[in-house]
Amino acid sequence: MRHSSDFASVLRGGAHGRGGPLVVHQRLAGGEGPPLVGFVVGRGVGSSVQRHLVTRRLRAQMAHRLVMLPPGSGTVVRALPAAAGSSSAELGAGLDQALARLAGRQ
Repeated sequence: MRHSSDFASVLRGGAHGRGGPLVVHQRLAGGEGPPLVGFVVGRGVGSSVQRHLVTRRLRAQMAHRLVMLPPGSGTVVRALPAAAGSSSAELGAGLDQALARLAGRQ
């Protein structure tokens, strides 16, 4: 995801589920194509260096989970302040937990 309108559409119109230090918002679209994924890592997570580290870890973890996302869907992963002290494995477990909750609702 690259446009603020894409993020807003998912955050306003989608379901959300929490997993550990993450909140995952997802909006299903009836279209085809690859799923779109965006990340929100705000200042509450920490300094610029910490935020970028969390973003890189989330991007790497999400790359392995793209096959789990419905085609054409939009997903936004929002990091909570506790994500700054989380390892890649903990972030991955949080993603799995949140995605499982979302799958159960849809």
